[in-house]
Amino acid sequence: FLNVVDEAGKKNVRSFSRFPKKVRAHANPLADDSMNVPRNPEGADWSAIYPAYFNRDDGVKFPGVQFLDVGCAWGGGVVCMSTVFPDKVLLGVEIRAVVAQYAQDRILALRKGQPDQYTTNMLKRLGAGQEPHPADLPVGRYENVNVIRSNAMRYLPMYFRKGQLEKMFFCFADPHFRKRSHSRRIITTPLLAEYAYVLQPGGMIYVITDVQELWEWMDAHLERHP
Repeated sequence: FLNVVDEAGKKNVRSFSRFPKKVRAHANPLADDSMNVPRNPEGADWSAIYPAYFNRDDGVKFPGVQFLDVGCAWGGGVVCMSTVFPDKVLLGVEIRAVVAQYAQDRILALRKGQPDQYTTNMLKRLGAGQEPHPADLPVGRYENVNVIRSNAMRYLPMYFRKGQLEKMFFCFADPHFRKRSHSRRIITTPLLAEYAYVLQPGGMIYVITDVQELWEWMDAHLERHP
């Protein structure tokens, strides 16, 4: 909720904001950036992102990321899925720095049991996070999820081995309405080749959009891909 002063300046009016911060709705994935990217999957350091899996004495090893949410925004999707799939390792990738930082901070707060009001309202609205956490899992709730800032259109093979991922999610991607910008869409023939590389045999891609033309584009490209 935001406190807003009316035109007369006499009283505060409470209005609801869908998002925790004011940011641009989308970013240009083809623009130059200064992201710190590993040279290859073997060079990716996951210990700072999923610390509960590392420096253990019980033989438990980090299994690697299994579910990937591309363009995860504020991280709500991976946060909720992490409680439904507590035995999987989930990662969100977000290109906007402010958004990715908030998603990281909210997950850290959830691990400490101190979610902000925006997250609390989201979990309550969706009925998420109420499932009992299995006692036989090696890590606690929300330790199996995190978000990084990166550009999925450029760097996925730098993070993931061939056949590593079980599922990939593309939720409400930028439609890039102008024809000259269609190369920026997250589902294209060249990118599908990369997704096929990092997905294991039988792996799944999930897409959702509220733009009919984008849905037809994605559906056609997925159907045509071998």
